[in-house]
Amino acid sequence: MKKIQMVDLNGQYQEIKGQVNASIAEILETSAFINGPEVHAFQKELEAYLGVKHVIPCANGTDALQIAMMGLGLKPGDEVITADFTFAATVEVIALLQLTPVLVDVDKETFNIDIEAIKKAITPRTKAIVPVHLFGQCADMDAIMALAKAHDLYVIEDNAQAIGATYSSKDGQKYMAGSLGHVGATSFFPSKNLGCYGDGGAIFTNDSDLAHIIRGMVNHGMYERYHHDVVGVNSRLDSIQAAVLRAKLPKLDAYCDARRTAAKKYSGAFQGQAHIIVPVTVNGCKGICDTCDCHVFHQYTLRITNGKRDALVKHLQEKNIPCGVYYPIPLHRQKAYLDARYKEEDFPITNQLVQEVISLPMHTELDDEQIDYITTTVIDFVNG
Repeated sequence: MKKIQMVDLNGQYQEIKGQVNASIAEILETSAFINGPEVHAFQKELEAYLGVKHVIPCANGTDALQIAMMGLGLKPGDEVITADFTFAATVEVIALLQLTPVLVDVDKETFNIDIEAIKKAITPRTKAIVPVHLFGQCADMDAIMALAKAHDLYVIEDNAQAIGATYSSKDGQKYMAGSLGHVGATSFFPSKNLGCYGDGGAIFTNDSDLAHIIRGMVNHGMYERYHHDVVGVNSRLDSIQAAVLRAKLPKLDAYCDARRTAAKKYSGAFQGQAHIIVPVTVNGCKGICDTCDCHVFHQYTLRITNGKRDALVKHLQEKNIPCGVYYPIPLHRQKAYLDARYKEEDFPITNQLVQEVISLPMHTELDDEQIDYITTTVIDFVNG
């Protein structure tokens, strides 16, 4: 059996090595390192893939979130509601802009932001909601957009983990994750489903006026060289990263299918295990149906319900099986974001999840032998 990796970036690279190397060599020859033809071509191709009018590439996913909020004109003190159970980047940019983060609990099954918790958190000072499409599937965007419309709020989709996922709306249409809110943001960190070979990100929107503002913001507030019309930042996707993403984008659906196949095998093996809860999709299936395309399994995350999660982590490491706990500490308990407004009783689900979740290896190169070894090792230990 080949070595098990949490993410097998080299295996994926070998498949596209020729195209990537040739594109990088051409960039080196032309020296069009910033905002070169590869960046503009990738922008157009991603617009077509997502079905959005405007994609604005930028330097990383955290910048994408920050610039999206800047573009919407949010002001210091404005309240922004987001999920407590996620990576810190989401709340980090809210705090950096001197906005007021409002953390709320999540749904026990999907791990995404809880709609009832959002409702309770809305005040006259609330200006935006940031749903995080955690681990690879969308939050309940129909309900979120209805709340936003009713309260005149912006919706900023944090799509760093769900690019390629679809959302089946109540209007009967399917939308790509990140394309339903007023603005979406994503990361192209190497381990993402669509990842480059460094840092990268993008912002997307169907609002042409907002897109115009953001295009200036990512480039020091310039629309014309040395004319600074808005306060901006320096956040641009470089041409080499764009070339890598151009090679991968046509394969993204196949990458997502490979992840779904691996997830189906995992979930099938874990069926009937009393202390192991497998991922549940927004369509209600447990990751084992053939027709579900709503989840792209950026992470395959179990819940271990008999108190053995931490011991399982150690055991897997001893068996040379990498794993991750995403996330071990909720944001409301992080030193940087402590706030007297937060009460532990407001976060029952998050506080439970941080004790139970464990993510297993998930990537496009997983094979049956590896999955069998991983699942058998998990089952034997949890039941032992």
